[in-house]
Amino acid sequence: MPLEWINYQQAVRLYHAEQVAYTCGTLLYRVHGGICAATGRQSVVEVNSIIATYGSNRSIHAGYVPPLNNPALFKRDAHLCLYCGQHHPSHELSRDHVTPISQNGADHWRNVVTACKRCNNHKAGRTPEQAGMQLLAVPFVPTHAEYIYLQGRRILADQMEFLQSHFPRTSPLRRRTLA
Repeated sequence: MPLEWINYQQAVRLYHAEQVAYTCGTLLYRVHGGICAATGRQSVVEVNSIIATYGSNRSIHAGYVPPLNNPALFKRDAHLCLYCGQHHPSHELSRDHVTPISQNGADHWRNVVTACKRCNNHKAGRTPEQAGMQLLAVPFVPTHAEYIYLQGRRILADQMEFLQSHFPRTSPLRRRTLA
């Protein structure tokens, strides 16, 4: 199960602490350490793009809900305003509450969508129905693997394949990333 993105320094610490159960993917880094006085050999740690560690992932339970943040929300919705259907850069987007907070709506994945600032201002404190606006997609809560994808900046092909294997079959993200 994918758990999180780590940098190569954190990976080297896991190798050193003998916490790596196995690796897959491609070799990313070859980190050279000190020279052993007894043998004269230099230590080398090879860091792969995917590492599995010992232990359990008990923190990722069936009711897991990833933290809501705008960058992940905008990526979930493909930087698309879910009212006008236009793609926008992040600085032109905002978080819209389908059922507004003023009408007892929650700040939760199932109640928020990406909206351009123009559409969000037009909708104001109303529901889409009250504002006469059509919602283009149903908001959803990403699974843990989907959230890991949403948090990634530059994902290597082997890492993407690994993450996709953990996406639900019906995931909108699966269809989008396979295209």
